[in-house]
Amino acid sequence: MPDTPEHLVKSYEQEIKRLRGMLTEMGGMVENQVATSATAILARDAAAAGRVVEADPKVDALELDIQQFVIRLLALRQPMAADLREIVAALKITGDLERIGDYATNVAKRSLVLDQFTLPYSFAAIGQMARMVQENLKHVIDAIGEGDADKAVEVWRSDQSVDDLYNGIFRELVTYMMEDPRNITPCTHLLFIAKNLERIGDHATNIAETIYYAVKGEVLPQSRPKGDMSAYAMIRPRE
Repeated sequence: MPDTPEHLVKSYEQEIKRLRGMLTEMGGMVENQVATSATAILARDAAAAGRVVEADPKVDALELDIQQFVIRLLALRQPMAADLREIVAALKITGDLERIGDYATNVAKRSLVLDQFTLPYSFAAIGQMARMVQENLKHVIDAIGEGDADKAVEVWRSDQSVDDLYNGIFRELVTYMMEDPRNITPCTHLLFIAKNLERIGDHATNIAETIYYAVKGEVLPQSRPKGDMSAYAMIRPRE
């Protein structure tokens, strides 16, 4: 913008910086929700579950603030090229972050229901899956703040391992349900928890794709390279 006064350029740069800050703030909030919901399951911690549920309206409110800020930027600044991609991408990213918060809340609520049951099997695979999606989420939030397309690609590639682990958990839980009808209700809740974690991973991947496009101006391929099968090692058929 060669003909734009310097003070206006600086003001615009500050607004872009503020937008990134709002996105990383929202990302940090949902990252904490996911981590706390995992604690609620693995530690049978009802207080942690309550904190996740209480945080959800704050995430929704920040999403609305970001949307309004983006609309204002579009109307007043009329951004072009990379700036336009970044600002429009912010709308998509907030939608994915909001859904991640919703899934974390669902996990927390189901953990409260599971407290009613004595579960004769380990949560090791669920715990591993929770750690994997937390790691992906952390990396993609870092990519938001840094505008790092390479980091976004790493998240995009790693989601296949989350999907593989989910498939193994699904098979194992179905086996428990077939062996004893008393396992059907708690296993159904665990299936939903695993699915919610898998969807969190999917939305982290969506964010990674959006970041890549915003930075590079190019779309990632439709299909991801297949991850290794090490995730299946945690899920062995029962004798």
